[in-house]
Amino acid sequence: MSEAPFYVSPQQVMKDRADFARQGIARGRSVVVIGCAAGILIVADNPSSPALHKVGEIYDRIGFAAVGKYNEFENLRVAGIRYADLRGYSYDRSDVTARGLANAYAQTLGTVFTQDHKPYEVELVVAEVGRSAARDQLYRISYDGSIADARCHVAIGGDAEAINEVLDQRWRAELTTPAALALATQALAESGERTEPLDADDLEAALLERAREGRCFTRLPSATVRAHLEQAG
Repeated sequence: MSEAPFYVSPQQVMKDRADFARQGIARGRSVVVIGCAAGILIVADNPSSPALHKVGEIYDRIGFAAVGKYNEFENLRVAGIRYADLRGYSYDRSDVTARGLANAYAQTLGTVFTQDHKPYEVELVVAEVGRSAARDQLYRISYDGSIADARCHVAIGGDAEAINEVLDQRWRAELTTPAALALATQALAESGERTEPLDADDLEAALLERAREGRCFTRLPSATVRAHLEQAG
C-alpha cells in the first residue's frame, strides 16, 4: 500500500518562508535613514568590518541601505546600479528615480519569495534626496517584495520598531547634520540590541547632500562622525 503524498498548504509555506526571512533580518544590526536640513542621513550600526558596507550609492541623488544577509543585499545593490545606469543612458538621468528602483527591487524580491525555496533574508531602503525636504523620497522594501513609503525617517533590521518609536518622538524637520546623527545614534543605542555604548568607530554613515549638483552621496569617515557627535553634545 503506497503512502499518501506529503502535503503542505500554500498558506503554511508562505508563513514558514516569512518567519525564516524575518528571523534572519532581526539578527542583523539596524540601519536608520533620517531626513535633516542638509539632506538625507543614513546611519548603520556596523562595527564588524569597514569593508562590508550596509550603505551605498546607487545614482546621482539616490542612496541605498540594507540589513540581512550581506551577499544577498550586495547583489541587489549591484543590480540596482546596473538598472539605474542602463535607464539613465537609454533615456535621461532624470528618469532614474527612487520609486522606479524600489519597484524593480520589489518585483525581484517578490518573485524570489513566491517561487524559490529560500527567500532573501534582506530588508532595503531606497532614498532619494530632493531639491527641498518635501520632495525627499524614502522607500522601505521587505523580503517579500512589499513596499512602504516612509516619511522623514525609517529604521530597518534588529529592533526596528523600538527605533522608529524613538525617531517618531524626537525627529524635527530642522535638524542639523550633527543633531540628526546624534539622534540616529541615540535611537540605535536605546533599541535594546546593544549592551555597550555606540562609538563613532561602530557607525557607518553617509549623507545625501541636498545642495550638491550631480552625485550627492558622501560617505562620512569616522573622524567626521566623531566630530559631529561631539558638536551635538
